[in-house]
Amino acid sequence: MKTNTKINKLPHSEIEIEGEIPTEEFERHRPRAIKNLSQSVDLPGFRKGHVPEAVIISKIGDVSILEEMAELALGEAYPEILQTHNIDAIGHPAITLTKLAVGNPLGFTIRTAVLPTLTLPDYKALAKDALKKKEEVKAEDDEVEKALSELRKLRAGWKPGENDADFDEANLPPIDDEFAKALGEFETIAELRVKIKENILAEKQRREKEKTRTRILESIIKKMDGDIPKILIETELRTMLEQLKSDVAAMGITFEQYITHTKKTEEEIRDELSPRAEDRVKSNLALAEIAKKEKITPDEKDIEKEVEHLLEHYKDADPIRTRSYVETVLTNEKVFEMLESE
Repeated sequence: MKTNTKINKLPHSEIEIEGEIPTEEFERHRPRAIKNLSQSVDLPGFRKGHVPEAVIISKIGDVSILEEMAELALGEAYPEILQTHNIDAIGHPAITLTKLAVGNPLGFTIRTAVLPTLTLPDYKALAKDALKKKEEVKAEDDEVEKALSELRKLRAGWKPGENDADFDEANLPPIDDEFAKALGEFETIAELRVKIKENILAEKQRREKEKTRTRILESIIKKMDGDIPKILIETELRTMLEQLKSDVAAMGITFEQYITHTKKTEEEIRDELSPRAEDRVKSNLALAEIAKKEKITPDEKDIEKEVEHLLEHYKDADPIRTRSYVETVLTNEKVFEMLESE
């Protein structure tokens, strides 16, 4: 489709497309527009979809027909404009009609966010500096004994949060081989202690790994240049707010009760979450840009295996979105592995 367009750059990684669709191109959509509108016209003596064109025009008027024509024309033109100008648009465009009249070109402006152009710092050097601060962790014997003590109380019916004084030491099972066997996987209490120590160490290592990766990302996004689209931050903010509401519901209270308890409005909570939402967006964009520069992609077999696993557990999940999610997670993991190996 022929269109005359001009691209204007705006702040916050947005653009405005000014354009016109020539009269003959615009008029080409008139028959289909009338056919579409005829489906909603209900007149005595005519079946839906079979109302004569002259009757439809007199019933709904030229303006409605022109608006339907504009929607059809722009629905065809917009993807072509993006492709022609190599525009990586994100989110839903805001369209304004600037000229809409019979026998005239269709004038329009389209405002949309685009993927930002990012300038990354020396991420390998920053990662190396962050890794120097990584702490060695170990599982202490007193932590093992504390875990054993809690297991012992759980076997006696204790629930986390209950007062320890409610349990008489004499009624608790002894910590011996029989206690270990009762848990189903162990023959001796020594084996149980070894396993508990391994689990404590693994959890500490996981937490330290996450802290280090957070430190790496924070150092990168702090020195990264790029105009972040507001729409991405808003989308992430909505996701975080919905997650908060879900967590609150899981505690057995309504969000209104939560707001009353915290003495904050929903808007105040949004304001508090906003910096974290922006950092998350920046982190995701940074990881994607590093993957692009380093040509990092996950193995197709790994993607298929993980997608299959997720779809088995979440039957209603959308396969396309699931695959996109898996690709992102696996790509990010490979990026971190690269940064941690430098």
